[in-house]
Amino acid sequence: MPRDIVRAGVDIGGTFTDVVLERGDSRVSAKVLTTHAAPEDAIMEGLRKVCTRLAIDPGEIRQIIHGTTLATNALIERRGAKTALVTTQGFRDVIEMRTESRFEQYDLNLVLPEPLLPRNRRYTVAERLDARGKVLVPLERAEIVDLAAELRDAAYESVAIGFLHSYVNGVHEQRVREVFAEHLPGVMLSLSSEVSPQMREYERFNTTVANAYIKPLMKTYLDRLAGRLQAAGVACPILLMHSGGGLILLESAAEFPVRLVESGPAGGAVFAADIAARHGLDKVLSFDMGGTTAKICLIRDQTPKTGRVFEVARSYRFKKGSGMSISIPVIDMVEIGAGGGSIAHVDGMNQIRVGPESAGSDPGPACYGRGGNRPAVTDADLLLGRLDPDGFAGGSITLDRGASVSAMQNGLGDRLGMGAAEAAWGLSEVVDENMANAARVHAVENGEDLSDYTMIAFGGAAPLHAARLCEKLGIDRCLVPRGAGVGSAIGFLRAPFSFEANRSLFMKLSAFDSARAAAFFEGLEDEATRFVRSCAGDAEILIEHRVYMRYSGQGWEIPVRLTPGQARVPDASVYLKLFEDGYARLFGRSVQGAEAEIAVWSVNAFTRTAAAQPEAAVALASALETEGMRPLFDPAAGRVRDAGIHARNRFGTGEHVSGPAVITEEETTIVLPVDGYAVALADGCIDMRKFPAGTEGKHG
Repeated sequence: MPRDIVRAGVDIGGTFTDVVLERGDSRVSAKVLTTHAAPEDAIMEGLRKVCTRLAIDPGEIRQIIHGTTLATNALIERRGAKTALVTTQGFRDVIEMRTESRFEQYDLNLVLPEPLLPRNRRYTVAERLDARGKVLVPLERAEIVDLAAELRDAAYESVAIGFLHSYVNGVHEQRVREVFAEHLPGVMLSLSSEVSPQMREYERFNTTVANAYIKPLMKTYLDRLAGRLQAAGVACPILLMHSGGGLILLESAAEFPVRLVESGPAGGAVFAADIAARHGLDKVLSFDMGGTTAKICLIRDQTPKTGRVFEVARSYRFKKGSGMSISIPVIDMVEIGAGGGSIAHVDGMNQIRVGPESAGSDPGPACYGRGGNRPAVTDADLLLGRLDPDGFAGGSITLDRGASVSAMQNGLGDRLGMGAAEAAWGLSEVVDENMANAARVHAVENGEDLSDYTMIAFGGAAPLHAARLCEKLGIDRCLVPRGAGVGSAIGFLRAPFSFEANRSLFMKLSAFDSARAAAFFEGLEDEATRFVRSCAGDAEILIEHRVYMRYSGQGWEIPVRLTPGQARVPDASVYLKLFEDGYARLFGRSVQGAEAEIAVWSVNAFTRTAAAQPEAAVALASALETEGMRPLFDPAAGRVRDAGIHARNRFGTGEHVSGPAVITEEETTIVLPVDGYAVALADGCIDMRKFPAGTEGKHG
């Protein structure tokens, strides 16, 4: 792709919509408040701002890449369409029974999350396939016609169709679609054999229901966006970031919107991986904190960790199993309700709790002056000296300190017998500890020790909290990239076209069929390649192969990466060795003599992206003079200190400052603690490190 074409990255968050415009080495950005009633309004406003800054006409934009949390928020807030599920007789309650596991073993009052659809919206038909896809009970057309009439009378907008074992043979689901398309015109249909063709009916049915639930909302929104852009003279392709970290066409996104559930956070992970590659970092903790949520991702060898199942809206202390299970290819991360707009309250035990409820963009935190009156994280950051009330969001929003004091005192201080400043400290410590706990749990679940990791912090709120989070996690180095405040939108511009085809084919290694395995991989490769080719034309396409394996009797699988040769000429002994090595890395040992088996096969096709250019090491130059001072609360010491103020755009390569300090820019602020220093790198990254013990304030 020519370097001088104009490309735009657009990220809709719960509070802000970020727009980045890039042409060659020139890049401009804007943050505008998200317009929830019509999200396309904020996009158009942001595009107008960046086009004016780059002095171009909107019609010169040649590509728009879009990611959003709209799908996620619709699932969390239960704002989807009126949806029905049609499933096999006897399996009506699968999405409510879940896996029958308790995510908190000793909580006697444990409450399981409610399914997306109540029981009276779940319908069954008499049909049955066995585990090999053979028809045991035929599907009767007359029954489907009668059911279509019942669904039409109930005025459903969308229908999810999920039958037992349809991941092996989707013939019954396809026949139901044919009848419904004839008798239910205008009703949107989602088939589990297309949305998530993998074993485990709970995850597959729930994913299909989620797709159907948000499909009308997302399709309507995407159609409106395309129309608004065309009316503004922007006739370029619109691409969507999907949860696996790649790009798909708008039409595919509208058909399978569940693939967009983690699209915004996935862009952030791609952004962090690009920074890691340029700086030669093999162990990175990506920390993305915006206005509504915080996202944490492990990046090993410049590649974000991926998975094929994740949970939306975990409701119980980051516990696996307490969220809504979605089975699609996804960048594996933990996401919690901890952002600038997250609201704090005092619970029945007189403890401060923060999130997941967010003030969003309307009314926003109290300091926005838009009617909010409850204390939020941004209010605490303002009272602790981390934010300039006159320079927030590039000066587009003037923060009201008095409103923050009132909200903090009324919401927390009066209940706890403390002043507004102390309450702000407590709020900040709670949200930072929540994020640290989430990072620790995520690391433990993946067998990682964070002490030798480097943090990459981005998003509007992350640089404010990154240093304190590093202290809590024992991390000594943090990079804050240029453009950190709009990091996810920049990440969209670094992403490849990609599609991962996953399918279940159960096969024990003791009965391994090499010919069938090779043919199965060939079919998946053809499916994935055709999809990417439809998006990327004649671009070079690369292929990755994986199998997901387990020991017989285990409940879950681990990914095993294969070379192209190992996929084309499958060998059971090779697969077993790779599985045992991976199992030992994750759990410390393999299980000698146990039978191994393959549950899922995967092929990921993707276009080649430009290789990251390594950044040269930087020698320390002179210390940057302060532009002024302001009081900054030091949470580690529990007191206020005088901190130097530095504008980020004044840093030259190698120039440095010592803490305590704040480094300001339009879209965020970096808080540097007293025991740290920050150096500007050649690519504009701010490199924050701790002084060696006993050398505080001395570089060398």
